Amino acid sequence: MSIRVMLVDDQVLLRTGFRMVLAAQPDMEVVAEAGDGAEALERLRTTEVDVVLMDVRMPRLDGVEATRRICARPGAPKVIILTTFDLDEYAFSGLKAGAGGFMLKDVPPGELLNAIRAVHSGDAVVAPSTTRRLLDRFSPMLPSSSAQPTLPEVERLTAREREVMLLVAQGLSNGEIAGRLVLSEATVKTHVGRILTKLGLRDRVQVVVLAYETGMVRAGGGAAG
Repeated sequence: MSIRVMLVDDQVLLRTGFRMVLAAQPDMEVVAEAGDGAEALERLRTTEVDVVLMDVRMPRLDGVEATRRICARPGAPKVIILTTFDLDEYAFSGLKAGAGGFMLKDVPPGELLNAIRAVHSGDAVVAPSTTRRLLDRFSPMLPSSSAQPTLPEVERLTAREREVMLLVAQGLSNGEIAGRLVLSEATVKTHVGRILTKLGLRDRVQVVVLAYETGMVRAGGGAAG
């Protein structure tokens, strides 16, 4: 079955470009478009969508609030934030709102297509290389290690789970974590699943956000002292 995609951007030319790229894929179909968040919410009432490509800064209702409302719905489609580097604070808010991905608008078509497929498959994870760039960009605005105390939920993690969480927060993939901790990749995947369940998080992106907000990781990507 084709991946049903909605394009949400107030620039018609950008939507046209993305639509052309997606239309050339045998496993994707653009089923709806919207010029702002409010219109996107309206379209979702009558259209089945799997993945939403969401701009951030738009009239009426911006992408961050639209993402928050979409992700709060049962059985909601996945959302990938599309932005530019000068909108980092909006992208970070979008990820906190529940977006499962973060991409730049000038991303190579192949990377965008891979991101859509990954998010649709349930992975809902920003590529590790993109995560590391994301962390580098966000570092000036993230709290320091002493900004907030660790949440009680984090204290419930085992020592190994906390170790895995720290490496996830630094942008490492399951394979990289397995190599670092001398574990099998399947074991790492199990640990990540337990972390998500215990903390009530949707995906690895939210693990990154929480690790910074609780001071487990310092701005810049390193583990807190």
